[in-house]
Amino acid sequence: GVSQFVEGLAPKYLHRGKGSHVWDVDGNEYIDFVMACHPLILGYADPDVNGAVAAQLELGSTFSMMNELEVDVTELLIDAVPCAEAARFGKNGADATTVGVRIARAVTGRDHIAYCGYHGWHDWYIANTDLNSGIPKFNQELAHSFNYNDLDSLERIFKANPGQVAIVILEPLTVLEPKGRFLHEVKRMAHHYGALLMFDEIITGFRFAFGGAQELTGVTPDLTSLAKAISNGIPLSAIVGKKEYLFALEKTFFSFTYGGDCIGLAAAKACIPKLEREKVPEHLWKVGAVLKDGFNRLA
Repeated sequence: GVSQFVEGLAPKYLHRGKGSHVWDVDGNEYIDFVMACHPLILGYADPDVNGAVAAQLELGSTFSMMNELEVDVTELLIDAVPCAEAARFGKNGADATTVGVRIARAVTGRDHIAYCGYHGWHDWYIANTDLNSGIPKFNQELAHSFNYNDLDSLERIFKANPGQVAIVILEPLTVLEPKGRFLHEVKRMAHHYGALLMFDEIITGFRFAFGGAQELTGVTPDLTSLAKAISNGIPLSAIVGKKEYLFALEKTFFSFTYGGDCIGLAAAKACIPKLEREKVPEHLWKVGAVLKDGFNRLA
């Protein structure tokens, strides 16, 4: 939130945005390097995404039965993301990471979780942070944190909880890059101990490469959570992965009023092909290098 921004220099309330620029309530103009906490991969008020959303509003925003957009966007995800054989949709990243954990628990019959990185606000994850007020204690005993680029820290979790770990979930790329074959070895270890592997690609999906960090690193997980860049800031998330695991959702529950909402799906149907067509991830690597090198020179 606001605590990340410098008091007296950063605006408190923004009024509008266009492209990479935003205007505050007093009319001051800024460049938004954060892009609304990362989803605006095409910038504020992208005409293609806005046009698709406006057209869908005229047809209806949500329905009592399925809509063909669910099929269309699923097919786009299957084509783009290496692990995707099927998809289900949510609204927030935390929807997708949490249902991934639920799928793994259903499939394996196990309760424990090994995690690395940030995965949202739900009990299973946030219990072991300092923001865990109001969360029953048993969650702390089921979730175990390991360190990036530290295979021993992951293996310790498996050895301390034999036959009990359902899933290894991690952000495949963050500020750190994998050393050597770290991600390959995480996958090998997870499967060796009978756990599923899930990449939380909420941030990396469509951004680090069109097919996400799994395309960039050549490591294909069992499940992947996607959000943010999928729809350029119109709320949508997805859980994708192996068909056999996604179909576990026939026996476990993942449903909510706006699960079939078509506004986010219409945005994604416009956004995803544009990311590929305009080679957006490649462009981000270029401008990212300019920013990074410039900061390093100043430092």
